Amino acid sequence: MVSNKKTSNDKKPAISFYTKEKVVCPVCRKSFPREDMLSGGGRMIAGELTEELHRVFEPSAKYGVVYPLIYAIGACPNCHAAFLWNDFKTLSPKDAEAILDDEKERKKSVETIFPHYNLSKERTLLDGAAMYYLALLCYEKTSPSFSPTIKKAIISLRLAWLCGDLNKVCPGRNYDYIQQVFYRKSMFFYQQALEYETGRVESIAGVANFGPDIDKNYGYDGVVYLCGLLEYRYGQTENAALRLKKLDEYKRAIARIFGLGKSSKAKPGPLLEHSRNLYDSLTKELKDASEIDFEDD
Repeated sequence: MVSNKKTSNDKKPAISFYTKEKVVCPVCRKSFPREDMLSGGGRMIAGELTEELHRVFEPSAKYGVVYPLIYAIGACPNCHAAFLWNDFKTLSPKDAEAILDDEKERKKSVETIFPHYNLSKERTLLDGAAMYYLALLCYEKTSPSFSPTIKKAIISLRLAWLCGDLNKVCPGRNYDYIQQVFYRKSMFFYQQALEYETGRVESIAGVANFGPDIDKNYGYDGVVYLCGLLEYRYGQTENAALRLKKLDEYKRAIARIFGLGKSSKAKPGPLLEHSRNLYDSLTKELKDASEIDFEDD
């Protein structure tokens, strides 16, 4: 079991606390305590921002390695329903009923990947990852008005990051393989969310913070960027023509981000920098493919 918590045999200062006000589960109607991460004191030492817009936090001598991401989600220890914290108060009764009916299957699915997770104690890295997977399965049962697709995209991407963390501390348990699965899930959901938005099938406006991480909101442009990046990194390669077509579409979309960014001081600088790098990578692959086709002719 992977832990970043204080135990009876561990003298490290506390990383999290339980809030005074309990959370009422909208699915089973039972209450449970909310665990949040303590702020300040050198717990969060911000490191680099990756090309996936993921903020890496450096370990400290006092607290060791911390995983702030795992506190952004909640899970009911009674029925194992899980959501982003803000969604506990807005779930519809119809969606709640569907999630309650799926309780056994949901728990079984999560236990196959994150065995022995525990929702009744201070969370560990494994528990946090399990909560995200529970949430992913819960959002599968919610109606379009709840904007579930973009939430599943963000959750899947965060799950990929957490599985990468798990693989570092628990090598040899296939979390590197599972990480790739969640990357591809996130790619599918991000692209589907954009399709639903433009086709007016499902709005993404129900999400207050697009993240994808917890430290900064990169907005709609961040969603477009991640669609392109994930396609470039994890998209299919069997059908070369289809791949090049999709990469060209995302290259054009990334170019539009450049145009907006040059005329607006409100655009986040790091997003523009990563977008330019992605644009260059897409341009190179498309150019290399066209040169190969020319040589074949």
